[in-house]
Amino acid sequence: MSYSDKIEEMRNELRVMNRAIPDTMKGFGALSKAAKESGTLDYRTKEMIALGMAIVQRCEPCILFHVEGLMKAGGTREELGDVISMAIQMSGGPGVMYAGHAMACWDELAAKA
Repeated sequence: MSYSDKIEEMRNELRVMNRAIPDTMKGFGALSKAAKESGTLDYRTKEMIALGMAIVQRCEPCILFHVEGLMKAGGTREELGDVISMAIQMSGGPGVMYAGHAMACWDELAAKA
């Protein structure tokens, strides 16, 4: 399954959850919006932080969404590399394995752009 397909599959699952538990999902959406739109860091920097955390936490769907978010925010593949390097430094071997998903997702999405 391609990374684009995985992203779409996860979006479909989130739509189901939005219908099943709308108040919880609305609350999470408000939290996410507040975190992204407030403070002194720009959105691209926040996406880099979120992506690094997703790699360290080994959350593949999070990795894919934040790779996509970083691309949409104007991030570069070189910045992705820096994020991956820091995530690996913080998480060791498991980070290497999940960082591979981030790089492969970037390359697939970039090829489709």
